[in-house]
Amino acid sequence: MQHQRPPTCLLVSGGLDSGLLLHQFLAQGVPVAPLYLRCGLVWETVELHWLRRFLREVRSPRLAPLEIVEMPLAGLYASHWSLTGRGIPSAASADAAVYLPGRNVLLLGAAAIVCARRHLSTIALGILKGNPFGDASPRFLTEMASCLTRALRHPIRITAPLRGSSKTQLIRSAPDAPLALTFSCLRPRGMRHCGRCNKCAERRRAFRRAGVLDPTRYAV
Repeated sequence: MQHQRPPTCLLVSGGLDSGLLLHQFLAQGVPVAPLYLRCGLVWETVELHWLRRFLREVRSPRLAPLEIVEMPLAGLYASHWSLTGRGIPSAASADAAVYLPGRNVLLLGAAAIVCARRHLSTIALGILKGNPFGDASPRFLTEMASCLTRALRHPIRITAPLRGSSKTQLIRSAPDAPLALTFSCLRPRGMRHCGRCNKCAERRRAFRRAGVLDPTRYAV
């Protein structure tokens, strides 16, 4: 008797990276349990709107319902721009400007607790090539998995299947994915991308370099 493969817990944000990793998993026959951690960041309401639309579009028997876990960061981040909306990194800023302190430490810790509760063992993130942050490095992910396994007395494996790909390569690799339903903006205008923040600039460049028509609706 063939046993069904347990789902991979995928940390989703609604952006291109995690959205296209989800699309890739489903195309490969990998069962996915999407997990969204709501932290109180200024873009999350709009992000969740687009994430739900994306999930409806790629619906599959292998796709579990979205689980949303509340994990407010106001007590830790205080007056950080991600909570206040003031001083959001602009299109001219360096990639390092969008760093959220300890983000993957917090996300992976919460995801591992969810996995232990649901008897899952694999957590996947949409980390891409060139990510400059220490909490996205292979060594960090390996050591974090080991610590979480020990702490929870439950096996935890952390994977980053897109580590060898750039955003441009990712866009080229998925011409049939609903790219227009992904969202990656730090300062949304209504339900649209602002067109002026660091993440909007990164998105525009990726589509341009990929030679793929950008379906995104920008405010400017």
